[in-house]
Amino acid sequence: MRYWFDGQWFDQDFIQLPLTEPGLLYGATIFTTLRVYDCNLFHPLTHWSSHGDRLRQHLADLAWPSPHWPSLTEAAIDLAQHFPVLRITLFPTGQAWLMGRSLPADLAQRQRQGITAWLTPPGQFQRSLATWKTGNYFAPWLAQKAAECQQSQEAILTNAKGHWLETSTGNLWGWRENIFFTPALTGEQLGGIAHQHLSQWIEDQGGTICRQAWTPSVIKDLQGLAYSNSVAEIIAINSVHADFQEPLRFSSAYAHQYEYLTSYFRILQS
Repeated sequence: MRYWFDGQWFDQDFIQLPLTEPGLLYGATIFTTLRVYDCNLFHPLTHWSSHGDRLRQHLADLAWPSPHWPSLTEAAIDLAQHFPVLRITLFPTGQAWLMGRSLPADLAQRQRQGITAWLTPPGQFQRSLATWKTGNYFAPWLAQKAAECQQSQEAILTNAKGHWLETSTGNLWGWRENIFFTPALTGEQLGGIAHQHLSQWIEDQGGTICRQAWTPSVIKDLQGLAYSNSVAEIIAINSVHADFQEPLRFSSAYAHQYEYLTSYFRILQS
């Protein structure tokens, strides 16, 4: 595997870090993951500027030194020629690590058929420091693994009140008739780049987005459900299973709303 770390290229499957590195000991890093379209870091759907802006804001919030952005960008342009997905990790020291990977092998199937999600018990898997995309991803990772044990492809994270917040890898979307719903960003979940741009596009098209807490009364009236992230784009959720309630199922009769959401990516790709 070829990756870039602290200004140098490496062709190996491991990275060397000091034993005292806070990123290794505590997950003290910030990162972003982006999908590269047409091998072009500056494609409109890659949203390179937005990912960079979020990283810069995180660095400012944490008072961490910045990496050398021109070198980092040059390395990202190089990796974008070879990988459809890039991950950029920044350390408290100002060092940066860039690596590439393939798209999920079953992504096309998920986009075509949708998935099943598992609803986590109230508050059990809330992420740490949720407003920053930090390397401490233990709670979402645990939730994802628990979902897989429940024959589900994604987990839905909840707060202590049982309100739905996000999935283990993305932001939630629902719809009822001609209104889209998404949980209000309350500091308990991460606002995604794909979610940000998709929201803006819907509103620019004259669509309505209702941002509120996803309580049981809101969820029971939803006709459709999906999640978004920068790599997977939009994935429909066909049913939600929980250990403590009957499964929730969402009708394919409202697939036109899902198609409307996915058209955002098709339009910008054409």
